[in-house]
Amino acid sequence: MANCYMGRVGLINSGGASGGQDDLAQAVRTAVINKRAGGMGLIVGRKSFQRPMADGIALLHAVQDVYLDLDATVA
Repeated sequence: MANCYMGRVGLINSGGASGGQDDLAQAVRTAVINKRAGGMGLIVGRKSFQRPMADGIALLHAVQDVYLDLDATVA
């Protein structure tokens, strides 16, 4: 809450449209770029929910792993 009042606003990027077979790679790449730029999250609704459940869950876990990885830091 303090960040909101001290001028820092978290960046959440859109994951973009569901484009096909390389959605997982695109989502992970976008998450890494977003996190390294100081971002706080990634919106991946269409990429994850417009595919079979197992594939969508794998995509969501891959993006979560990026944000939980302590080695992926601000550039």
